[in-house]
Amino acid sequence: MHIAGVARLCYYFPAMINVEVQKDEGESTLNLIRRFSRRVTGAGIIQGMRGRRYRTRAQSALVRRKHTLKSIARREEVKELIKLGKMVEQTGPRKGKGGPKKK
Repeated sequence: MHIAGVARLCYYFPAMINVEVQKDEGESTLNLIRRFSRRVTGAGIIQGMRGRRYRTRAQSALVRRKHTLKSIARREEVKELIKLGKMVEQTGPRKGKGGPKKK
């Protein structure tokens, strides 16, 4: 049973998940909004919307292939330059690639 002055806050978005909060007797509006925000957070609505908003498209097979061929060609070019003595071969760990963490 509900009071005559029932306040309903609903939040709808394309995935058709809705969050509903009903005002209890003697409950402040601030507390009602706080409960609503907590339910929205718990339902994962905001995270889902951000995930859809900033989602990047998967690369096509052609783009991946071009990128791979380009990196292979660069690797071969570097090997050739090292062989000719025009480039110094890097030894030891590379920056940002594994290794113990420094404090």
